[in-house]
Amino acid sequence: MRNFTESDYAINKNAEGIVYRFADQAVEIMLEDYLRENPDKTPAGFAELKALSDADYYETDRGDYRQTWKNVSFAGLEDTADFAALSPEDEVVRKAEQSAELARRDVLAKKALDKLTDVQRRRYVMYHSQGKTTREIAALEGVNQSKIMNSLNLAEKKIKKILAKDKK
Repeated sequence: MRNFTESDYAINKNAEGIVYRFADQAVEIMLEDYLRENPDKTPAGFAELKALSDADYYETDRGDYRQTWKNVSFAGLEDTADFAALSPEDEVVRKAEQSAELARRDVLAKKALDKLTDVQRRRYVMYHSQGKTTREIAALEGVNQSKIMNSLNLAEKKIKKILAKDKK
């Protein structure tokens, strides 16, 4: 057998037999040993087992690589956003900014809804807030579904126009 400081995959791949590694030793099963222990088996069966063993070691090696490349040293953890905690002061500022943004959006939403006609507002709220379909709204109001769709399209155009002005 070769140098066992290599990866399990490399050792098994380069060995003539199938290598089993244990905590304290490695054992290589050769074709002759396999056939002696299993008289009903063939060299083709051994080659199949060897290929399966190589594939298994390869998948394990790739899985280990995929996991370990993500590892970060403890010294570098504070530099990563995933592990860095905000200071209490920064957390208070962040929450205040979020509250201000939510309040700004709330005012903007009310402003946009106020620009709609009563019919558009009612239909827009039923469609977007209550989850009703255009067919259901048309049935409730006793009108054609195309009128509901046109009304919703006009309402959305007005809202987009108001939002576009706010971004400027």
